[in-house]
Amino acid sequence: MTEPPIDVRFPEETDAAELAAMYERNKAFFEQFSPSNPEDYATEAYQLQAIQKTKTDRESDRRYSFVICLKENGRIIGSVDLAQVLRGALQSCMIGYSLDQGHNGKGYMTEAVKQVVRYAFEELKFHRIVGEVSPRNPGSIRVLENAGFHKEGIARSNVKINGVWEDHQVLALINPSEEI
Repeated sequence: MTEPPIDVRFPEETDAAELAAMYERNKAFFEQFSPSNPEDYATEAYQLQAIQKTKTDRESDRRYSFVICLKENGRIIGSVDLAQVLRGALQSCMIGYSLDQGHNGKGYMTEAVKQVVRYAFEELKFHRIVGEVSPRNPGSIRVLENAGFHKEGIARSNVKINGVWEDHQVLALINPSEEI
């Protein structure tokens, strides 16, 4: 088996400029499928503040943010988040991700999602992970399917993107060590 060409890790404050540049470079691409971000989202100052918040969120078990890095040079090419953490009887979260458009179609995001899912199930002990994807983004649906997620249905008029309420395909993955 070949070694995956990417790693995932928690973001560090020193990543702020590189993340800002990636979001700026991909702004139009990301806006096609994601809710609008604040005006200053693609700035180093915003990203630094966001990275600092991810540490607090992680410590309080609210959200887990990761960056995707190429092993060959350490360059950040994307991000994965486990958000909407629900504990108690649910033990679930929602996965979301972004990948630099220049790296699409190489299997990097599928590998990153698999690594984060493994962490979510083995370290964080989640029972269920949900992903919601625009049906207009078949590549993103394939990422989740290739990572083992199964389609569950359509969430109608679910997310407002560019001023329009859009449907989203719901996919989920159950922790295999907990399946009945």
